[in-house]
Amino acid sequence: MGQTADNQSRAAAWSVAPYFLVADVVEAANYYRDKLGFRFDRLWGEPPSFCMVKRGGIMIMLKEVGDRGGVRPNRLADPEDESWDAYVWVDDADALYGEFTAAGVTIARGICDQPYGMRDFDIEDLNGYRLCFGHDIESRGAIE
Repeated sequence: MGQTADNQSRAAAWSVAPYFLVADVVEAANYYRDKLGFRFDRLWGEPPSFCMVKRGGIMIMLKEVGDRGGVRPNRLADPEDESWDAYVWVDDADALYGEFTAAGVTIARGICDQPYGMRDFDIEDLNGYRLCFGHDIESRGAIE
């Protein structure tokens, strides 16, 4: 017999990896490692043109396009909206905010409690991609 959607979701874990077009993949990979605490095992291509950076169970794919004109953060489509390119659920947004602030990461929006039940903040990477990092307020308790 066929499985229901609920049974299928419990049977297999899914994940997704944002695919960011970047001007310089080596520079981007080093930024994600040195500023955001990600790691990477290798760069693909000669010269390098692709990398997968990983941290805490998430992966972000970086693909070099050679110039800033090919880089397309979501917020460029609607600059007034401040759209994210990725939302990352974390265990402790406050601790991560402190870590990123100490590392000199560009904070696009400070940490705060949101009406949608998350405590989160936005950063902007060296290519203009905006990532939001947050945790569920209910599961951690509100922190102010």
